[in-house]
Order: sequence, then C-alpha cells, then structure tokens
Amino acid sequence: MDRPALDLPPLDARRSPRTGWTRAHWEAVADHLLASVAPYATDDFAQYRLPGRPSRAGEVSDGLEGFARTFLLAAFRIAGAGGDVPPALVERYARGLVAGTDPAHPYAWPALVDMSQQLVEAASVALALHETRPWLFDLLSPVEQERVVAWLAGFTGKRTPDNNWVLFRVVVEQFLAGVGGPHEPDGITGGLERIEDWYVGDGWYSDGKGKNFDYYCGWAMHLYPSLWARMAGDTARQRLYARRLGLFLEQYQHFFAADGGPVHQGRSLTYRFATVAPLWLGALTGASPLPPGRTRRIAGGVLRHFADRGAPDERGLLTLGWYAPFPPTAQDYSGPGSPYWASKAFLGLLLPPDHPAWTDPEEPAPVDSADQAVSMSAPGWLLHATRSDGVVRLVNHGSDRDRVPPADGVPDPHYLKFAYTSHTGPELGGAASGVDNHLAVIAPDGVASTRGRIEPLAVGDRFAASAYRDGAVHVLTASVVHGAAEVRVHRVTAPAGSRVRDGGHALAAPVPPEVHVGADVALARRPDGLTSAVRSLHGYTSAGVLTARGANAFGEHSATPYVVADDHPGGTAVHVSLVQVGVAGEEPPAVGVRVGDGLVVLELPGAQTATVRLGDVPTCEWAVQGRSRP
Repeated sequence: MDRPALDLPPLDARRSPRTGWTRAHWEAVADHLLASVAPYATDDFAQYRLPGRPSRAGEVSDGLEGFARTFLLAAFRIAGAGGDVPPALVERYARGLVAGTDPAHPYAWPALVDMSQQLVEAASVALALHETRPWLFDLLSPVEQERVVAWLAGFTGKRTPDNNWVLFRVVVEQFLAGVGGPHEPDGITGGLERIEDWYVGDGWYSDGKGKNFDYYCGWAMHLYPSLWARMAGDTARQRLYARRLGLFLEQYQHFFAADGGPVHQGRSLTYRFATVAPLWLGALTGASPLPPGRTRRIAGGVLRHFADRGAPDERGLLTLGWYAPFPPTAQDYSGPGSPYWASKAFLGLLLPPDHPAWTDPEEPAPVDSADQAVSMSAPGWLLHATRSDGVVRLVNHGSDRDRVPPADGVPDPHYLKFAYTSHTGPELGGAASGVDNHLAVIAPDGVASTRGRIEPLAVGDRFAASAYRDGAVHVLTASVVHGAAEVRVHRVTAPAGSRVRDGGHALAAPVPPEVHVGADVALARRPDGLTSAVRSLHGYTSAGVLTARGANAFGEHSATPYVVADDHPGGTAVHVSLVQVGVAGEEPPAVGVRVGDGLVVLELPGAQTATVRLGDVPTCEWAVQGRSRP
C-alpha cells in the first residue's frame, strides 16, 4: 500500500519567527491526514476501518467514526478553500454519505439509538455538512438528500449521557432545521439550557454535573454552542458564548509549553492537537482577547510539536496514544478512528487567508515572555510556567471527575493527581500509578490511601489548597508555587504507625532516566536534561525513586522520585516537601521552613516568604523583604 508523504512548505521565519508555520503548513498537514486514511476506506468510502484496537462499540461503529471525524477535517479544508480543492476529495465524502445512509449498502451506517457512539459521530457529520453545503449536500440528488436527512433525524428522541453529549443533539437538530428536515426545537433549547447548569464562571464549564474539568471545556462545551449559534444566526446567544469564551481564553492560553506541548491532563488525550480548537474558535467568532499573531503562534506550535514527534506516524495516521501508540492513554470508547477528533484543530482554516490570524507576524505566547503564575478558582487549578525551560505545570486542587468513579475503584490518574505538566504524564500501570503526584498514607498492611474525591478549599496568589478523605485518613494539602517549584504542605491525620509518601512527577524517556537518591532528596533526569525531583523539607525520613517500564505515554522507561515518613505518630502531623520538574538545575533549591501551631512559614529564594495557615480553609500571605501582602 503506497504511503503518501508529508510534504511541508519551507518554514517562514519572517512571518512566524517562533514556529515557522503558516496556513500553508496547516493545509499540507490536513491534506496528508486525509490522503493517508483513504486506503482504509470500505467500498464507496462509507466507512474508514483504520488499523488498531477496536472500541467497545465494535467494528461498524468504528468505521463510521473514521468517516465522520475525517469528514470534519475535509469540511474545514473544503470550506476554507471556498471549494477550491481537488474534486476527488469532495467526491469521496459525497460517495461515503450516499453509501453510508443507504440501508441496503453492505457498509451502511448503524442507526442512531439511545446512548450510542453513533450519536457522537452524527454531530461531526452535521457540522461538516453545514460547512460544505454548497459543494456537497446541495449537489446530492433529492433522494440522496432525503436519506442523509432520514439518518440524522434518527437522533430525535434518543437518550444521551448527561454531559457534553447533549450538545450533539443541538447541532444535529439545527442542521436538520436548516435543510427543512424533521427536527425538535425543544431538543435545541433543552441542550443549550442544560449546559447553563454546568457553567461555573470565568469561562469554565464542567463536563456534566460535578468537578469534571479538562480539555472538554474547550473542544466541546465552548465549541458546539458557538458553532451552533453560527449555524442558527442566533446573535444574542453568540454574544453570551463569546463573552465566556473570551474569559476562558485569557486563562487557557497558558496551557501550552514553549515547545508546543499541551498540559497532559484529563481524558481523551489521544485527540492531541484538538486542544487548540478553542483558540481558533475565538478568532473565528471574534471572541478572542488574544492578538491574532499569538493565536497562530500557540496553535501552530502545538501542531508542529506533535508532527515533529511522530503524530501522525510514518503511515500518516493518528494512533491511540500521545506521540507513539500508547493504549492506556485511551478510554474503552476510543477506537482507531477516535484520534481524528483532532480534526477540530483545523477550525482555523475557516478563517479567510487574509485574516490577521494568518497574516500578522507571530506574537510571543505568555511563556515566551516571562514566568507565569495563573490562579483559576473555577476549576480549582493553579498554573505556573517558567520561561527558562518553557515548561508549564498545573497544580490540581479541584478537578476529580467525581460523577464518574471507575468500576474497579481505582482513582483516575488523569484527574486525581496533585499536578500535571506539559512535559510529563501520569503513570498508568502497576504499582507506579499510585506514587507519582500523590500523597499516600500507607497502613502497616501495605494498603495505601487514595485521593478518590477532592474537596476544593482555596485558590489564591500562587497558592491553592484542597483535602481528601479515605477512611480514617484525612489529608489537607496547601500548594505554594515559586518559579519551577511547588511546595506542598500536608496536614495528615492518620492512625499511628502509618507511612506517609509524597510522590513527584513521573519522568519518562526512551531510555531509563538517570536517578539519584540522597538523604532528603530524590531525582530522575532525562538525557536532554529535564529533571524531576522531590526534596524533603519537614517531617520526612528518607527518599527514593520508583522505576517502571511501559507505564507512561511520554516514553518506555519512567522514574518517579518520592519522599517517605516512616512512622506517623498518630493524630495529626505536618509534612512539607518541594516538588519540581524542569531543567533549571541539578537539584531543587533549598527552602527554609518553620512549622508552628497551624502555621508553616516558607523562606523562598529571592527574599520571599510565604506564610501558610492551615485552618479549615487554608490561607497564604506573602512577604517580600519584610513587606507583607495577602
């Protein structure tokens, strides 16, 4: 089978001094992705049965997924070029639509039924049909149009999960309304009203009831309502969604490293560069507070980041993984076509070529210009990034996906860790998964406590706090960030004789990281100098490094530094550690610590002092050279 090559145009250092990428690069990647899936199409292009692990929905649904999600990419490419694309591309998806909606065709699409994966894919089909209508749907015969409408109309009355799926109904019903098909207006208004219950302020939505904060806020909860308003011409709701999107993007722009890597947190990370969809959405709708050149710099940096690291792979395919294939990154609803929700990243192609987001010179991202510390009270997050190494770190005191406990009772490592970064990922296999970025209280029988539910307590200036309970164990944690470092102050209530272990970031590489263990510090270092380290500041008795293989999306070999207190006295005790990942130095900096009655004073580099009060709602007061400020 011939493999199309990714043929990129020359870098443009004048217009894009940071990434070198322009609209032509985006078009080239889109064309490469679309050409690479074609050999896997079934007869008449009704399904794309890509290689890889099947999803729980089965081969036929996976084949529809392959069609629908690549159709969305094709739609952005076709509409963005005003239809000026090779006719074969339009013809391929037109034939697929006609065949897939023909019940007599051997590769016909499955009907839309309650709670089915087909409902997800129907939304991509509807959006793609809307964007390409002059070049595709309007040119189908009346009989063919009726079959497409009849298949989509199967959404009417079907049950969905009570989360972002309610928005799939919204866009499908709106497309049907736009072409005069059968539809339920209440399905549109009901979905839009439902997400109002999940809006928590500052531009943030939870994906359903609870504390479900992740990339779905951008690539679903913002994306579909704004695109629906664009389809429907509802200017009042569009203004509402634009205001919220603007607030969201003020914070969201900080989630991307200098090298383009997104913070590795949440589910469906195999969608990869779909993370940039809300950035382009802001430019498309006029909602973005970012300079156009910054939008392109961040978005182009992300796409190039993955292209430079093997996604798409040598076959031109997106696999279930992050860079290389890594099945544990994917959920059981993900099949071989699932990664093509990454098509949402190409929303920017709907902007005309002369739009400032394509023509203005690139402007620096926040991390390019200075160290950053951003407090996000709505999701309970604290983000800090360092210009020197371009690493972004997210401290998590809020998101735990609390409505969706796993059936086996194991905490979800993509949500329940204390921290995530753009350069590291959580351990996803075996004993290693319970160590990194977790404060565990280990009973004498070896059973470790789990952070199954997060109780958010406070978010402030370079400070956040939360608590968790697990039986007799109660852990209250306050995080203070300073440069690349996070200082964790834990107030641990536990039975006497327990061990207390605090883990740092799991560092992964193609080869085993170099490790070093001292009396009060442990670290792991990659060949490129990236280092993960933990230092005991108060209450711990030893340090160590746990190594693993095949447990991390960032590389085959991984190592997690940690510190341990061997014998908890019973009742309540305070433990303080410093956790750091970056390339700033060999070991994390020394920090002075004074622990008193409900009070921890941290003497940080740069003559800064942070005073943490461990009440029911912890607080932090900063002082610089003797001058206090809350």
